[in-house]
Amino acid sequence: MSLQLRVYVPDHPLVKHWLAIARDKNTPTPLFKTAMKELGKWLTYEAARYWLPTLEAAVESPVAPASVTLIHPQAEIVAIPILRAGLSLLEGAQEVITANATYHLGYGRDEASLEARCYLNNLPAEFSEETRVLLLDPMLATGGTMMAAMAEVVKRGVNPANIRIVSTVVAPPALQALSNAYEGLQVYTAIIDQELNGKGYIVPGLGDAGDRSFGTGS
Repeated sequence: MSLQLRVYVPDHPLVKHWLAIARDKNTPTPLFKTAMKELGKWLTYEAARYWLPTLEAAVESPVAPASVTLIHPQAEIVAIPILRAGLSLLEGAQEVITANATYHLGYGRDEASLEARCYLNNLPAEFSEETRVLLLDPMLATGGTMMAAMAEVVKRGVNPANIRIVSTVVAPPALQALSNAYEGLQVYTAIIDQELNGKGYIVPGLGDAGDRSFGTGS
């Protein structure tokens, strides 16, 4: 894998705990949704660490003047959950970062070719080059969906170095594809699983995150 892509797997007990809950096939839908929300929150917290633009200022505390650091009020921060499973991470992410806007990309997958098919795109025609974009998708398996999403965002003017991908579980094929295409991109995940099965699902993964989040499917 090239050095273009940086992948962060936080060594944090809360991340490990909620991943364990999400992995368990016996976890009921309400608890699975909670686990995904928590993972969205803690992974976004890590993603924001050196990403958000700040400014230095001064305030008056009850005792004396104090130097402080604030999130820059003119920072443009956009959240883009990839439907529908990305919605499961959005609620937690929003507890950490208040986005100026939330847009949606919806993709289905051809089960034979494993190619991503877009059915919803409400992105604006253009972003500022300085726009910070948080892309949310629980599973990066082959990388087809995220590669399609990245293409839509980048062609609207966003610098890949200003994009953070938050994903619960990722696999090497997706990371390799993103690494080959986008310099400066960063991915935050709870774990890297090494295998895909014949249907393109991550092994052991956590199954279909959309179905498990919304109680659909078998």
